[in-house]
Amino acid sequence: MDLAEVLLIAFALAMDAFAVALSTGAYLVRVNVRQTFRLVFHFGLFQFFMPILGWVAGAQLLRFMSAFDHWIAFALLAFIGGRMIASAFQTREDAIRGDVTRGMSLVALSVATSIDALAVGLSLAVIDTPIVFPSLVIGVIAALMTFLGLRLGERFSAAFGKRMEFAGGVILVCIGAKILFEHLV
Repeated sequence: MDLAEVLLIAFALAMDAFAVALSTGAYLVRVNVRQTFRLVFHFGLFQFFMPILGWVAGAQLLRFMSAFDHWIAFALLAFIGGRMIASAFQTREDAIRGDVTRGMSLVALSVATSIDALAVGLSLAVIDTPIVFPSLVIGVIAALMTFLGLRLGERFSAAFGKRMEFAGGVILVCIGAKILFEHLV
């Protein structure tokens, strides 16, 4: 597998991370350095390790996971997106804005955006491709796209306020629905 193919795969996998980061930037409104680091680090790390996990686990794990991985991704994204949508309808005084870059929300988003990378790792194992370099590229690209998404989401939120927060929640739910639809059809 040449570098161009690895880069195409990495950018394709990073699109979910980018979209979630865009939504997160809009939801948080003001993203600080710690939040940026946590989201960028975790999305990059999960995107790096999931292909390795898929490569190591082989076909057995995919057969087991493929029966319900799409439901997991959908549930996680729909839950977090739903919270963002609900928050968009609250006044600033009423809103209890949780930090989705911390705790289980961060883990849920990281897993949801990297499940496809698990299947890529399995695919690379099937075609007998070494996994470390592609995983490294996938992780770095995901981290960069996450950073870019956070910054753009923050800027859009400053300009569009609650509408951007609502749109961010809808985007997360739609990403989850897309994942579910692709696996069910």
